[in-house]
Amino acid sequence: MTSPWQQAPNPAMLARPADDGQPAVDAIAAAVARLDEVRELPVAEHVERFEAAHAALTDALSKADNLLSGTSAHRS
Repeated sequence: MTSPWQQAPNPAMLARPADDGQPAVDAIAAAVARLDEVRELPVAEHVERFEAAHAALTDALSKADNLLSGTSAHRS
């Protein structure tokens, strides 16, 4: 009988790149920081800022969901 630490690693786990989520966190932080400037912008430019924040949040949630479900967002 082999002990748990002597078992071969799961190949699927080795194939996946490590993702600590930091790029998504950075994208959200940047998009939210740009929202701080909305008050000084013409109303016509507000939509772009809100859409950028929404896109960053949507992307981060999608990546988190993919990581939790074990699927890869990088399909060819």
